Amino acid sequence: MITLDLNHAFLKEDVKAYQDQVRAIDEALQNGTCKGNDFIGWLNWANNYDKEEFSRIKEVAAKVRENTEVFVVCGIGGSYLGARAAIEMMNGLYGDKKPEIIYMGNTFSSTYISQVMNYIKDKEVTVNVISKSGTTTETALAFRILKQFMEEKYGEDAKNRIIATTDKARGTLKALADKEGYETFVIPDDIGGRFSVITPVGLLPIAVAGIDIDALMKGLHDGMGEYGDADLEKNAAYRYAVARRILQNQGYDVELLVNYEPQMQMVAEWWKQLFGESEGKDGKGILPDSVCFSTDLHSLGQFVQEGKKVLFETNLYVETPMIDLTFPNDEANEDGMNYLAGKSVDWANKMAAKGTLQAHEETGGVPNILLTMPGMTSYDFGNMCMFFFKAIAMTTLMNDSNPFNQPGVEVYKKNMFKLLGKE
Repeated sequence: MITLDLNHAFLKEDVKAYQDQVRAIDEALQNGTCKGNDFIGWLNWANNYDKEEFSRIKEVAAKVRENTEVFVVCGIGGSYLGARAAIEMMNGLYGDKKPEIIYMGNTFSSTYISQVMNYIKDKEVTVNVISKSGTTTETALAFRILKQFMEEKYGEDAKNRIIATTDKARGTLKALADKEGYETFVIPDDIGGRFSVITPVGLLPIAVAGIDIDALMKGLHDGMGEYGDADLEKNAAYRYAVARRILQNQGYDVELLVNYEPQMQMVAEWWKQLFGESEGKDGKGILPDSVCFSTDLHSLGQFVQEGKKVLFETNLYVETPMIDLTFPNDEANEDGMNYLAGKSVDWANKMAAKGTLQAHEETGGVPNILLTMPGMTSYDFGNMCMFFFKAIAMTTLMNDSNPFNQPGVEVYKKNMFKLLGKE
């Protein structure tokens, strides 16, 4: 369970004063009468997911792991961010689990695409293309290149090394998958892309990475209970949602998600899409940004400490690291570091976090929200998903906006299509 500490947040209102509003919104969310109610399938997904398809995900993942050196995830936004966040959080940045996971379909960069294709040319490859429609331009562009590469490399066997995660019945990718005979998994109609890591969109790559998706779903399921009560005293996700609204009312329009683990940086990228795309509309919302401390204390730390007071920090602490080590003794002590000898490096990391909080709060006057998750396991990831899903749904509905659409994203696409010459 994620714990919440608002004692450092400088809130000028009592969170519990919003209890009636929260209860009314929660009722609308649970009854399916809220804005965007066509996309609330994530609410009960941990109970309602297709168990047969889930078993097939594990079977296909095991087969892929047997004959694949590089697994290419071809998708953009929610079609890759969640999976990448989970895989890096749980396996670390230099883990030894195989196959290697590489991401394409999320950029138009010719250099990036060319270098990936050159890197995989002599390796055993499996591709997972992820798109509801099959027409998302970045993904479709990359997949055409990948498809031709796979067909040239494997011939008829290419169809056994391409997996499509797409709509259950329609769209260009579904039609192509049926024509070519690809293995397919379904993107649910009632779960939007930024919530889709808990569906086959995220679960297949996560399983291919050797991660326990049963534990992930257990964490998600338990999160339904832990963050399911409308009572603010019992629901940390809803208290966090209300605190965000209070802080924006106090003039803080930027939220800085802080972590102290480099392997959590893609969690922050996933969180930025989840929060920015959900509440950034109708001229409202808080701008989500992120840092990894103590690294970024030597860059953005100066602004946070003494810059314009436009932001608050939400610290995402991890109680137990994936791996810890002990700092060694050196008899010569030429670097003067023996005061740390015999101590845990994670302990030093936590002391850095404690000192930073004190500096930013007491000297810098920056509001700080503290979130603590027990570890970086598959269970923890699933639990964290439900925490942030419930929080962003509540905080956006408090703004009277639809948390589950993204009309603004379509504007750049229309301009781009015109410039590209698409009819």
